[in-house]
Amino acid sequence: MAKLINLKVFSHFFRSSSAGGIILLICVLISLLIANSGWSDGFKELLNFELGFNTSLLHLKYPVLLWINDGLMAVFFLLVGLEIKREIVEGELSSFAQASLPVLAAVGGVAVPALIYFFFNNGDLHTAKGWGIPMATDIAFALGILSLLGSKVPSGLKIFLAALAIVDDLIAILVIAIFYSSELNFLYLGYAGALFVLLIIFNRMGVKNLFFYLIPGVVIWYFIHHSGIHATIAGVLVAITLPTTEDDTESALEKLEHALTRPVNFIIMPIFALVNTNITFESEMISGLFSNLGLGIILGLFLGKPIGIFIMSWLSVKLKIAELPQSVTWMHVLGLGLLGGIGFTMSIFIALLSFGDALHQNEAKFAILIASTIAGISGFCILSLYNKKQKKALGEN
Repeated sequence: MAKLINLKVFSHFFRSSSAGGIILLICVLISLLIANSGWSDGFKELLNFELGFNTSLLHLKYPVLLWINDGLMAVFFLLVGLEIKREIVEGELSSFAQASLPVLAAVGGVAVPALIYFFFNNGDLHTAKGWGIPMATDIAFALGILSLLGSKVPSGLKIFLAALAIVDDLIAILVIAIFYSSELNFLYLGYAGALFVLLIIFNRMGVKNLFFYLIPGVVIWYFIHHSGIHATIAGVLVAITLPTTEDDTESALEKLEHALTRPVNFIIMPIFALVNTNITFESEMISGLFSNLGLGIILGLFLGKPIGIFIMSWLSVKLKIAELPQSVTWMHVLGLGLLGGIGFTMSIFIALLSFGDALHQNEAKFAILIASTIAGISGFCILSLYNKKQKKALGEN
């Protein structure tokens, strides 16, 4: 009986929307413990260990870390791409009235942090490229924290945050593709483009078998990886081509999205966190938080995100371009904006693309951890305290 209860508790945990964020947090803590223990060197050797093979035609031997950051994260971006396409076709981004608020809020939440970072780092050859770091919102952590509040926040706020984070991810993907790509190899790009066109043809022909998309998708990943554009973009390209419907019929896109959601949330993202937050703490890192790099990231995420989201939301409502979701107030939007300052996964990913040296990467990661923690706690507290204030006001009336 006790075993059955434990299985039910375990099953309920993994079905909850906060589970992914909790597991992600556990992996961050484990990674930090490993990095500051006697296992640190062994862990680095494991990440640098090369897997795969090389032939005269194929080069597929890479360090474990690269397989994770370029390979597994391509699956993460595939899921993000699927979510974006579904929302555009049949979800919260399917009409101008529905999409305008999260789209404009996301634009503000991207632009203001980037400007804050630019203000602190403009002209610094070593850190200027990191302007994309504070732009991103970690959807798993942000929604995980919001779900902990349960019925204390309106359901419309959760939908607003999810749609905003999806648009945020789309902008981040475009930024990575355009600004964080190395010298381009147009031959490989041509091969990838030809396969992409083939997948579009499959879509137009009504092909619904996922293997006709995923197998060429793996080859697209290989060509994109060698083209100079970051390999994770291959996941988004494949997602764009998958067929879906506007009604409730489960499409090929939705089948793949359902199949990938748990593996991505409970395996891929935790592994990414485990291998990329292994920061060895040094006394100099505290002072690094007050460097131009640290201030650009911390102020960009903690202040830039809520300011940008709030101002653009307020302007869009005042100009009658959009409306706030039912029962959502401006205090809710402020709390949501703070949760948008949880950068983490995408921010760390862009930090790895921005800096080639371990020093700046570690400083950026540490600043992202600090900013995301402060933003997450602040957003949770504001929304929780506001709920208590609302309940008290209703009780008095």
